[in-house]
Amino acid sequence: MKFPWSGKVQLEPTTGENAKDSNVIERKIGLSKVGTIFASGASLFSDGYANAAIGPAGSIIKTYIYPDKFLKGSQNGSLLSSMAFAGIIVGQLSFGYISDKIGRKFGMLLCTGIVFVFSALQAASKGPGEQGTINALIAYRFFCGIGIGGEYPTGSVAAAESTENPGIKKNSQQRLFVLATNTMIDFAFVISYFVCLVCLWIFGLHHLNAVWRITLGLGCVPPLFLLYFRLKMVEPDAYKHNSMKNAPIPYLLLIKRYWLRLAAVSITWFLYDWITYPFGIYATSITDVVIPNGTLYETIGWGCLINFFYVPGTVVGAFVVDFIGPKYCMITGLCLQAIFGFALSGAYDKLVPNHIAGFAIMYGLFLSFGELGPGNCLGLLASKAIGPTAARGQLYGIAAAVGKVGAFIGTYTFPQIQASFGDVGTYGYNTGPFWLGSGLAIASAVITLIFIPNIKPDEMIREDAAFREYLAANGYDVSQIGIKDELFQVSVQDVSEGVGADADDKAIKA
Repeated sequence: MKFPWSGKVQLEPTTGENAKDSNVIERKIGLSKVGTIFASGASLFSDGYANAAIGPAGSIIKTYIYPDKFLKGSQNGSLLSSMAFAGIIVGQLSFGYISDKIGRKFGMLLCTGIVFVFSALQAASKGPGEQGTINALIAYRFFCGIGIGGEYPTGSVAAAESTENPGIKKNSQQRLFVLATNTMIDFAFVISYFVCLVCLWIFGLHHLNAVWRITLGLGCVPPLFLLYFRLKMVEPDAYKHNSMKNAPIPYLLLIKRYWLRLAAVSITWFLYDWITYPFGIYATSITDVVIPNGTLYETIGWGCLINFFYVPGTVVGAFVVDFIGPKYCMITGLCLQAIFGFALSGAYDKLVPNHIAGFAIMYGLFLSFGELGPGNCLGLLASKAIGPTAARGQLYGIAAAVGKVGAFIGTYTFPQIQASFGDVGTYGYNTGPFWLGSGLAIASAVITLIFIPNIKPDEMIREDAAFREYLAANGYDVSQIGIKDELFQVSVQDVSEGVGADADDKAIKA
């Protein structure tokens, strides 16, 4: 792709065995090979930031800015925390089709623009009166969510496909995908709380409007940074060779072959997001119980510390997944998460309030093992185990959307679930969600063990070949598959008309 002002500079690096980068920055990050994986998946940093930032920013809005609008019985609190998930679901489903039928790159660029615009608008939320401002913020979060959701079937899928491009080591394919996607989300969880804390240090308690607006508004920075690199990308090799962009997708055959895998991954993703997102977003609420009289600084600081425990889980898991495979890595993480969740519930009275550090460590390990397992592996399994390249965006989008339904339900109902275990401050209120979350982790491990296959290096290449054979056996014209090179078609036509006769004669004589 070239712009008028680019002259002879080729914006898109070549891919494959002879990939080249056009400047020193690209050579440093290896844009044409490994860097392409990160340029594709790293926008999920925006997903993690936008979803987590509403935790501390929302606490400021609810408690200090508009407390009268978030009284008991008001829907503002639940909508503010969960509306982005509704937008994400819309984005995941709609961009799944765009990713498969128009292209991964087009979808990624469109998502980048949406996230940038509406992240900035969140910071400038304003309406008639206090409720009008809250309504504007809720609406902007919904539209921002559409762009974030679109990153899953476009950016994540492109990252997964790029891990199997030539030049990528086979024993690092899964690790690179994890580091480019889920690790980005988890780092964003930490950064969002830390940014809010830094803003609080700068502006103080007397300028909290600036604190929450800047915290949310800085979510527009990551997509802007990635725009340059995404403009220079090309479609992954797998998409070029196996796309049904210009051919009808045989949905009945697709469902017949992959429905069980799709259902299993979708259910486990639902359960995982149902556990993870409420616990992450409500970290400030949980620490309010642990630190009843804590200041705003302490509450946000503890939230930052607790969210940091996502990071070692995803990083360690990234280096484990290539050795035992995503299936068994996921089961291991789920079982360990359940163990620590049950232990945390049983020891709660001994940890709180006299051993707050012990509570934070136990809670952090509960979250960390969730990242080592399903956090890292669900995206891998959704990309590489439940369908072919031709419909990967749509299948991934469906599985991820089901997961976000779990996140939406979890964040919307979390206060009611806590209350159902007992009154505020009681043992049941404080520990009930951990009992429930640990039980769901065990259920997810059982589903994974029975219904989800393990995957090996170059899994998508093998599955695409098997899918072609399956289609051919069922009467589908597989010659339609793939993006045809127009230059190649012209050369074939020229040769068939005799233009290449001289070259053929020379070859025969040689």
